[in-house]
Amino acid sequence: MSHHPLKAVTLTHVRYRKGDQLGHFLAWVSLVPVFISLGGFISHFIFRRELQGMFFAFGLIISQFINEIIKKSVQQARPETCALLEMCDSHGWPSSHSQYMFFFAVYVTLLTYKRLGLIFRNQLLVAVVLVWPMAVLTMYSRVYLGYHTVAQVFAGAALGTVLGGGWFWIVNNVLSCLFPAIEESAFGRFFYVKDTSHIPNVLRFEYENARSAKKHPSYKRAD
Repeated sequence: MSHHPLKAVTLTHVRYRKGDQLGHFLAWVSLVPVFISLGGFISHFIFRRELQGMFFAFGLIISQFINEIIKKSVQQARPETCALLEMCDSHGWPSSHSQYMFFFAVYVTLLTYKRLGLIFRNQLLVAVVLVWPMAVLTMYSRVYLGYHTVAQVFAGAALGTVLGGGWFWIVNNVLSCLFPAIEESAFGRFFYVKDTSHIPNVLRFEYENARSAKKHPSYKRAD
């Protein structure tokens, strides 16, 4: 029986030096894209089902697909530390983590700036204070932990910025005209898919409508 070399699933395969508290913290930071994907977008679909959010997630998937194509085409090696991290069998340019986070940061910022379906007050402040620093920290973590060179993470950040801005323009200038048709489709009606981009403050709108519904007999729950 022949033995084939083993390869790890790299989704959560993050290592740091034992006893390095900063490395431990940055290892968790580098998992932020996983938390956003599995926690954020899946929860968004289950509880909100907004078309803007769905196309946001679809754009991130396209971005990562482009990243894989470029990596396989360029085939630039990771830094020498890849041997300790057991990552030398994968390519490093551009960094997919940096690309993901900068795509995410750009898209969130543009959504907020254009006031498309705001969910809470001071959303722009959250984007500036939380999302962008997290994107920069993720980029730094990939270098600090030895998974990428500085050039690789900056390439990922630049590509993510361009793709995030480009996809936002495509969604809101080309694809948004399809939103009404998607809402009225069998898929949209079955899953209660909706578009609230035209509502200035979604949180306030839902709050006021929920209070109004309590006073309407047709919305009363039957015990």
